[in-house]
Formats: sequence, C-alpha cells, structure tokens
Amino acid sequence: MLGQKASARLNEQDSVIRTLLDLPLFHATWVLWFLVGLSVVSVAIMLERALFFRRRRLDVNAVRRDLGAALAKNDYDAAAGALKGFDTLETNIALFALREHTSGPDAVESLIAGALPKERERYEARLDFLATIASNAPFVGLFGTVLGIIRAFKDLAGNMHGASTAVMSGVAEALVTTAMGLFVAIPALVAFNLFKRRVRGATNNAHLLCSVVVAHLKSVD
Repeated sequence: MLGQKASARLNEQDSVIRTLLDLPLFHATWVLWFLVGLSVVSVAIMLERALFFRRRRLDVNAVRRDLGAALAKNDYDAAAGALKGFDTLETNIALFALREHTSGPDAVESLIAGALPKERERYEARLDFLATIASNAPFVGLFGTVLGIIRAFKDLAGNMHGASTAVMSGVAEALVTTAMGLFVAIPALVAFNLFKRRVRGATNNAHLLCSVVVAHLKSVD
C-alpha cells in the first residue's frame, strides 16, 4: 500500500511538472521575441537621443567670447542676444542667470545651482531606460537559456532514440537567447556611456558660461 501511494504521488508530481512544461512560459521563444522588442525600443531611444544632442551642438568658446564682450560693455541686452539663439543646456542656464543679474552674484549662483538639475532632466531623458536594458538584458537572455535547456531535457525524456538531436537542437535554441541578450545589452551600454558623457560636457560648459556672468557681476558689485 505504501509503495502504491508513493508511486501515485510521484505520478501526480510528474503530471504537474509535465503540465507546467507545456505552458508557453517554459518556451524560450517568447524570451527571444521580448529581447527583440527591447532591441527595437533601445535603438529608437538611441536615435532620438542622438538627434537631440546633434541639434544642440554648441561652439561654447565662441559663445563665451560674445558673452564676455557684451558684458565688458555692461550691455546686458547684447549679452542676452548672444544666448537667445540657442536652445541648449549651457545657454539656457547662462541666460537664466543673466536675467537675474539684478539680484546680485550670490543670489545668481544659488539660482544656477537650482536650475541646472532641472535643465539636465531634459538631456538625461530616457537614459535610465538604456541603463536598465544594458544591465538586465543579459539576465533576460540567461533566463531564456535556462528555459531552453529545460525544454531540451523534456524533449530528451520523451524521445530517447533521438537524444543527441533533441539535446543539441534545444541547447542551440537556448544559447541564441543568451547571445541576443548580449546583442541588446552591449549597444545600449555604449550609447548610455556616450550620452552621459555629452551631458557631463554640456554641464561643464554651462558652468563655464555661468562663471563668465557671475564673475562680471562680482566685478561690478
């Protein structure tokens, strides 16, 4: 009796496992398509950000010279005119500081410190998503590989005569998801680092232009 109960229990467990393995969740194909979708979204973000930064290229040295020349004459309208023609982090922050010049240099420095993070948000939009893809896509691919190997062993159990073919085919399918995960993650990581460097460069340039404004305000204070 005990042996029959144990056998029945094992058969019941095997039935549950087989039922679970037949679910679409335990197929690696959906993971592969999920990674393809992530890749499409990632490329779209890269193109959008690349176009965003391309449109906001700035010769900061030329702008700094024009701004400094106008401020040397105490011509704040001309100084503002040197900045208004651009829509960049650097010029927007410097223009904000310039418009508040009557508040004094200390107040302007405080306003710059508060405005800079807000302006950076526009430059860093969707970069967190790229970072998430870069850090997690390999794990998603690995998850697909595990599912593929589980599937391969299930096929092996059901067809011992074609054991070699079943295992090799299943493992090959599983490893494709790992490769796809890396294929998605590596470009996203490279793009994230490049865009973050552009943001840092724009921030440094903003500090440069703002220092011109603040230095002038301190000199006439």
